[in-house]
Amino acid sequence: MNPFSSPTRLRDMIRAIRACKTAAEERAVVRKECAAIRSAISENDQFYRHRNLAKLMFIHMLGYPTHFGQLECLKLIAAVDFPEKRIGYLGLMLLLDERQEVLMLVTNSLKQDLNHSNQYIVGLALCALGNICSAEMALDLAPEVERLLLSRDQTIKKKAALCSIRIIRKVSDLAENLMSPAASLLKEKHHGVLIAGVQLCTDLCKVSASVLEYLRKTCIERLIRILKDISNSSYSLEYDIAGTVDPFLHIRVLKLMRILGQGDADSSEYMIDILAQVASKTESKKNAGNAVLYECVETIMGIEATSGLRVLAVNILGRFLSNHDNNIRYVALNMLMKAVTIESQAVQRHRTTILERVKDSDASIQKRALDLVFLLVNETNVKPLTKELIDYLEVSDQDFKGDLTAKICSIVDKFSQEKLWYTDQMFKVLCLAGNYVKDDVWHALIVAISNAPYLQGYCVRSLYKAFQTYSDQEGLVRVAVWCIGEYGEMLVNNVKVLEMEEPMTVTESDAVDVLEASLKNCSPDITTQSLSLIALLKLSSRFPPTSERIREIIMYHKGSVVLELQQRAIEFNSIIQRHQNIKPSLLERMPVLDEMTYLLKKASSSQANVSADKTSKSNSRASLKLPNGVIHAPATPDLDLLDLSSDDNPANTSSSNDYLHDLLGIGLTNTGSTDQGIAPSEGTDILMDLLSIGAPTVQNDILVSDAVSSNQGIAPATKPSSTTQVMDLLDGTPTNTSISDYQNPVHPSIIAFQSNTLMITFTFTKQADDPKVTQIQATFTNLSSDTYTDFVFQAAVPKFIQLQLDPASSNFLPANSNEEITQSLTVTNTQHGQKALAMRMRIAYKVNDQDVLEQGQVNNFPPGL
Repeated sequence: MNPFSSPTRLRDMIRAIRACKTAAEERAVVRKECAAIRSAISENDQFYRHRNLAKLMFIHMLGYPTHFGQLECLKLIAAVDFPEKRIGYLGLMLLLDERQEVLMLVTNSLKQDLNHSNQYIVGLALCALGNICSAEMALDLAPEVERLLLSRDQTIKKKAALCSIRIIRKVSDLAENLMSPAASLLKEKHHGVLIAGVQLCTDLCKVSASVLEYLRKTCIERLIRILKDISNSSYSLEYDIAGTVDPFLHIRVLKLMRILGQGDADSSEYMIDILAQVASKTESKKNAGNAVLYECVETIMGIEATSGLRVLAVNILGRFLSNHDNNIRYVALNMLMKAVTIESQAVQRHRTTILERVKDSDASIQKRALDLVFLLVNETNVKPLTKELIDYLEVSDQDFKGDLTAKICSIVDKFSQEKLWYTDQMFKVLCLAGNYVKDDVWHALIVAISNAPYLQGYCVRSLYKAFQTYSDQEGLVRVAVWCIGEYGEMLVNNVKVLEMEEPMTVTESDAVDVLEASLKNCSPDITTQSLSLIALLKLSSRFPPTSERIREIIMYHKGSVVLELQQRAIEFNSIIQRHQNIKPSLLERMPVLDEMTYLLKKASSSQANVSADKTSKSNSRASLKLPNGVIHAPATPDLDLLDLSSDDNPANTSSSNDYLHDLLGIGLTNTGSTDQGIAPSEGTDILMDLLSIGAPTVQNDILVSDAVSSNQGIAPATKPSSTTQVMDLLDGTPTNTSISDYQNPVHPSIIAFQSNTLMITFTFTKQADDPKVTQIQATFTNLSSDTYTDFVFQAAVPKFIQLQLDPASSNFLPANSNEEITQSLTVTNTQHGQKALAMRMRIAYKVNDQDVLEQGQVNNFPPGL
């Protein structure tokens, strides 16, 4: 007998394929078998049709094409006997999907089998429909499935419920037809039917608001009864898993209760007692019990529960944190991050346990625990929490040091109430993890020291002592070098010594030794070396006896392979040797850095970076599932695409790094404007040529180039001397500004956006103490007859505007203007009085499970915003 003829059994073909030693041999066997099956199909071989289809299913699972056998499935489904139908339906589910046009031919056979007297054939039809149902098939066969939901047979009920889930996912309009039969399933005793019925009710709630209200009225008592029955039932071998009675039914019921109780105080009140009972009686020794407890906690946090019940839920999560299983600890941390916004005080009680999880051996748990600690920090506990984190920073793994350092710096910067504590904590971080500190962190520390004259002596002495031990930490070296260059005389003369300080003696030569060591021993980082050279130049003016030694150290770098360092060495040497007359004024201490301007510029830069990341991520997504949030328009070309830029809006090309580096003299560029008719002096000309600043200019009206300061009025300055001009160029002395008086007018509401289906109204509120800030209340109204789900509003603003978007009141917008969604926006116009508000909006939502995207631009803001 030919081993590849139609009568060949399935097992013989499998043995032949498994006996192949190479892929080529396997392909040859499959090719011969497919040829034999094709011959049998062309000859209309009915006797071996079921055997051929079984072979085709196995070949399909191996990855070979089997489309030529799809019609054989339909022929077997149309057969009378159950064995042929079983193979036919199995092949239908495996070889076809809902996109195949062949499915149109099987609808009639499915309808006949759904009405068949044999329950097993009905079960086959329900299984097939539940797997490959298309929207057209759902509309045609929904009445039969609805009828089967009321069948007496438990198996048929269960399969009909699962098939109904597929139907409403394809055609949500059929949800109202199925809500009454679905609710009746919750009266059953069979757990399989209950699980299917609860899942059907859950899906119905997600697709229809009217069904949700109906199930709230009819199902809550039934769900409570189900939970009581399975919680109080005795041991049952059929349903018991690790000491918990049917945890799958537990979890399904709790999920449905969370949906029904969310945002509904009356429904939540009915659930409180049973949730407390489940949370108290369920054992947590096994994973099955932990799964039920976790779902119970999530339900408690999702409904309008009482404070006592939420405390009980948080305590359960606290026990989870001590569990030996990594997965349980991780999900507990995830849930606590949600709970901290609802029940902060209860989460605070587990602060010690959460801190222990920061030291966990699992990297994922470490990062999640660190994020939770950051959310727990407030003004009352910031000091002990920061101390714990800094203590752990010393012994933490290198891979975790970066994340831990960033969080500590954020906590200290956000919650510091006194400059002394802030500087002490930052110095500790710089000593332990200075190589992981980002540039904007040590930049902010320098600005803070500059604005605290009473701490400058303490800071420079503390940094000097820290440098002796931690000279390998790059961030510490940079801050220490800058402070010694600016406040070196305070270090040597012990100026402004605090009571807690220990006396110390530092000579001028010792201060120069630190800068020399930073040049020789530290990593070849151009920023650190540039800072060191500038600090040495300044000390040459403050410590004249060391001037010659400093010049020799500087000249050592005239042959540097780094052009920047080579140029600086030559220029600084020329200043020391040839320009003694202007050196004291040129190298004066840097004026106090404008802390508020720096913070605003830093915030603007970080928002631009975040918005760029969000934009790139959103562009890469294929779907329209966008989070509620603010899309800050990045720099060109995106601003032009959004039509939010104007020709008179200068591009701000400097970042926070550039701002501080310019003040430090690193990478100086000429930002001044020339004043025609006044010739520069000869000394200024030579010095500017030496410093490579560019063409000499004289400024009668000093221009402020900072984009943040451009909204302030500029007072005219008197004509400065040539030396003062050079100092302005080097040190960026701020000019006097004046702010005009502001009156608080009443601004009318506007229709910001309107289409055939949606209207958005803006209502404005101004704060008298801050004219730049405007509170906007956005109201969204659905003008169509369809309900909108997954409603998301996003806004983009120009770079001179800061926008904060609060969460919307809901993501569900009913039809026909029955209800409205509201959302609050806070807009800060940093160029108030000079430029009007501008905004571009994007609204995403779903209609009948189809994604819809609308866009628009607001050009009719009232004047004065």
